[in-house]
Amino acid sequence: MGDIAFDRRAFLTGVGGIAVGAAAASLTACETRAGRSATKTSQVLIVRNFGGSYGEANRKAVYDPFTKETGIRIRTVNFGHAQMLAQIKEGRPQFDVMDIDMSNLILFEHEGASEQLDYARLKNTRNAGIAQSLLTPNGVGKSYWASVLAYRTDAFDGRKPESWADFWSLGPFPGRRALQGEVDWPELEFALLADGVPLDRLYPLDVDRAFKVLDEVRGSVRTFWEYGAEPGELLSRGSVVTSSAWAGRLQNLIERGTPLAYEWNGARRQSNGYGIPKGSANPDAAYRLIDFALRPEVQAHMARLYPDGPVVPAAYGHLTESTAVNLASTPGHLLSGFDLDIEWWLEHGDSVTRRWQEWARA
Repeated sequence: MGDIAFDRRAFLTGVGGIAVGAAAASLTACETRAGRSATKTSQVLIVRNFGGSYGEANRKAVYDPFTKETGIRIRTVNFGHAQMLAQIKEGRPQFDVMDIDMSNLILFEHEGASEQLDYARLKNTRNAGIAQSLLTPNGVGKSYWASVLAYRTDAFDGRKPESWADFWSLGPFPGRRALQGEVDWPELEFALLADGVPLDRLYPLDVDRAFKVLDEVRGSVRTFWEYGAEPGELLSRGSVVTSSAWAGRLQNLIERGTPLAYEWNGARRQSNGYGIPKGSANPDAAYRLIDFALRPEVQAHMARLYPDGPVVPAAYGHLTESTAVNLASTPGHLLSGFDLDIEWWLEHGDSVTRRWQEWARA
């Protein structure tokens, strides 16, 4: 899809790359758990993530504890898709590990830009209950996030929208609406759910039917939002009464007393994951970091700091109910939502997005 369809929270928002020089020393083998002796190193491992509060949470939950245990220091960079791919094709990637959307990990696999993973070196994936869809040849999932229905709790005389059918019901739930813009794949699935398509029969998407349903709310959709905080801003100001939103991005507003809530029914789930680029200077250290990040206690620590759900079910044994209820991989939310079909979107995304752009401008 060009750069429009890559990485919903970094590549698509035009985040520029941060040039950071690669530094690497030879890896000294060391084991640090289950009574094994440890010899720490001064090696530097360079991780690509999309920065911001997500990067800071990773620093606290994953990178600093990993460095304390192994002696391997972490540097982070935030390169866009085109930069990453160009570096890999030149044989000189300036990063050793990719923390990116699973759709991009699959895309990199298709383009021959990532290493096939040796799962024998990722012991924390064994019998961990990680969804098979997140154990791909060249990438492993690390966290779930979801797009959900958000709304003002004071907008509908005590009623609350409980489904995408309610979002489309302009009679009982009147007012201006917002849907996602070009920051991610168009939200055709929500239109189909509103029209009665069951969760397990969404794919392959009936594109013509979806646009016909979208036409029904076009007059009330006044905004197509382009960044994660925008739905909360629109709802807080009263510019709209309901909107799609990334789950968790409203939490601070809700905790401060803003009359907002969100509904998990029909949530569209996606995942972030880890991969190793072709030509990584430090594949051994990369495997160690990935395996460390998939420990249940590390997954739980990350979830406390950033509202993405663990991929390892055992992590929920380390979380309070008040934290778990806001995460996309809480068992009940897994049942009430669906996983975006990455392969379908990679195949059809160009044509669907062009059609959506024409529809949105109409």
